[in-house]
Amino acid sequence: MARMPGADWRPVPNCTKGGQDAVHGVVLHIMAGTLDGSDSWFRNPNAQASAHFGVGKDGRIFQWVDTADRAWAQMAGNRTWLSIEHEGQGGDSLTAKQLAATASIVAWMHETHGVALQVTDSVDGRGVGWHGMGGAAWGGHYDCPGNPIKAQRAAIIKAAGGGSPAPSYEPFPGASFFRSGRKSPIIAAMHHRLVAEGCNKYVSQTNADVWGSGDERSYAAWQRKLGYAGTAADGIPGPTSWGKLHVPNV
Repeated sequence: MARMPGADWRPVPNCTKGGQDAVHGVVLHIMAGTLDGSDSWFRNPNAQASAHFGVGKDGRIFQWVDTADRAWAQMAGNRTWLSIEHEGQGGDSLTAKQLAATASIVAWMHETHGVALQVTDSVDGRGVGWHGMGGAAWGGHYDCPGNPIKAQRAAIIKAAGGGSPAPSYEPFPGASFFRSGRKSPIIAAMHHRLVAEGCNKYVSQTNADVWGSGDERSYAAWQRKLGYAGTAADGIPGPTSWGKLHVPNV
């Protein structure tokens, strides 16, 4: 059994006893509600949901599921990833107390389960991830926990003892980010990485920071390079292919 010292142990029935097959890392979530509300919901058998930990805006830590057991937080990711829910709404940043509490959980997971003190945006990676990176297989919650908390992972890792506060690569901004006419330095950075990977299907190198048909063609070439085919190589970035592209931070 693995229960974190200092956490408020509040076991819930919604879990699979002995079902944690491995620990590749920890997935951050947002509750879209309160800590106490989630505590109540996870006790309802009809919810079919739970998480290993929950963190309130005031820094309270609830542990609902022993880390030897499988929480029901991210569908296909449940068997190999631990989970932390955070009080708040999508788009919120963690409070200072929440960040410190989450860092203490991550530090404990590092010591207890070998969770890597690094950011990951891929289901094939290791470290501190986020719910939306799992795409449809993880429930299709592409905006969970939201960009502000995704960006705070570096600070969480630093506070947990992981050193540098800056992640190496740009987090996946979500599939809805990639729409015609979207202008962003993230798109320009992606453009240059696609060219570097030999997936240049651009007609012109102008307006590299604006999403258009050339980006879609080039990204489809990248998807095919990774082995995707058919509708899986549609030119729209997904969290796994994005993580493998290694788009630098902007």
